[in-house]
Amino acid sequence: MNKLIDFLKKNRSNIFVLAIGITLLISTEAKAFLQQGLMKVGLFQPKIEKEIVIKDNSNNLNFEMRDLNGNVVSLSDLKGKVVFLNFWATWCPPCIAEMPSIQQLHDKFKNDDEVLILTLEVDGKQEKIQKFINRKKLTVPVYIPNSSIPTELFEGTLPTTIIFDKQGNIAHTTLGMADYSGQDIVDFLNEVKALH
Repeated sequence: MNKLIDFLKKNRSNIFVLAIGITLLISTEAKAFLQQGLMKVGLFQPKIEKEIVIKDNSNNLNFEMRDLNGNVVSLSDLKGKVVFLNFWATWCPPCIAEMPSIQQLHDKFKNDDEVLILTLEVDGKQEKIQKFINRKKLTVPVYIPNSSIPTELFEGTLPTTIIFDKQGNIAHTTLGMADYSGQDIVDFLNEVKALH
């Protein structure tokens, strides 16, 4: 027993590092917490282009989403508004990590009738989503797919964020995690809003 205690005392820093490593390997929340910290120090900023390039999205405007109350909306229903749409999943650490910044962005635009900040949980497991929302105290609107997601919008990379202009065309796409709490994304959304 004394040998074990001596071993543990001599190797406590190695054991601590190993415990952190194991926790990061198995805990989605721990991975998200680490990634969130990296975002806060300035990593993972969305790459906003100086010049807005619009990509035609007219073939995908019939894509339907359903909110957690069962209300169905298609992209064509959202024409006339700038739409920030984030594809995510409850099990995805980078998605969880960026969610607080999306909530902050939503809070900045919640009273703006021309800009919608929405999220689309791709797995669609409503009970799991509701538990996640309650635990994280989120108010950003969450939708689930009501029809198949067009590959032009989502190829499977989580998270993916698309910003649509008022005509439903794609003005920006970010593949992977990003921090959306900064002024640059607010300015970009306002610039897209001023188009048309």
